[in-house]
Amino acid sequence: MNETQRKTLDESLETLPLVAILRGITPEEVEGVCEALVGAGFRMIEIPLNSPRSWESIERAVAHCPASVLVGAGTVLDGADAERLARLGAPLMVTPNSDADVIRAGVDHGLAPMIGCMTPTEALSAVRSGARALKLFPAARLGTGYFKDINAILPSDLPVLAVGGIERGNMAEWHAVGVRGFGFGSNLYKPGRGNDEIADIAADLVAEWHRLEGRGSEG
Repeated sequence: MNETQRKTLDESLETLPLVAILRGITPEEVEGVCEALVGAGFRMIEIPLNSPRSWESIERAVAHCPASVLVGAGTVLDGADAERLARLGAPLMVTPNSDADVIRAGVDHGLAPMIGCMTPTEALSAVRSGARALKLFPAARLGTGYFKDINAILPSDLPVLAVGGIERGNMAEWHAVGVRGFGFGSNLYKPGRGNDEIADIAADLVAEWHRLEGRGSEG
C-alpha cells in the first residue's frame, strides 16, 4: 500500500468499515457497479477471485475508482495472488479462511489482509500472522451470542467485520455486541441487479451505519 491507500484504509476502518462483495461480477459491468457503490459512499470493494475473469474486473475497478476507494480480491487462497494484487495497486486481500502462509504473503507485499475466521484458534492465528482485520464468517449462522463469547479473547484494537447473511435489518444487533464493520454480498450485489437498485441499497446501508454510530446521515 502507498501512503494514500494506508490513510484511506485507516479512515475507512474507523469511520465506514463496510465492504461491498461483488461475487460473480463480470468486467463488462464492474465500472457501473463501482460507480453506484462509490456514489453511495462505499470505500472498500472486494471482487472474489472465483468470479468470471476476476483479475480483469479488479484491474478495471482500480482504474475506475478514485484514490479514496480501496479495491481488492476476495476468496484469496494462494499466496502468489498477493504479488499480483500489489502490482495492480489493489490493496485489499480478503480470505475465507486463516492460512498463515497466505497472510504473510499479503503482509510481505504491503497489502491489507482481512482474514476469514470462525474459531478463536483461527482468529488468533490470523492475528499472529499479521491480519489487518478479521472477518467472522458465516456470521448470521453463528449468531451474535457466539461472537460475544469469542470477542472476549480477541485483541480490542483489531476490527472484526461480520460477513455472511448480513443486511440492513440485522446490522443493529451485531453493532450492539461490538462488531466493527460488515461485508455485504448478495443482498447488495448479485448478477443481473441494476445499478440504480445497487446504489439505493448501498445508500441505505451507509445511512444505517452512520445511524448506529450516532452520526445521522452526515457521517
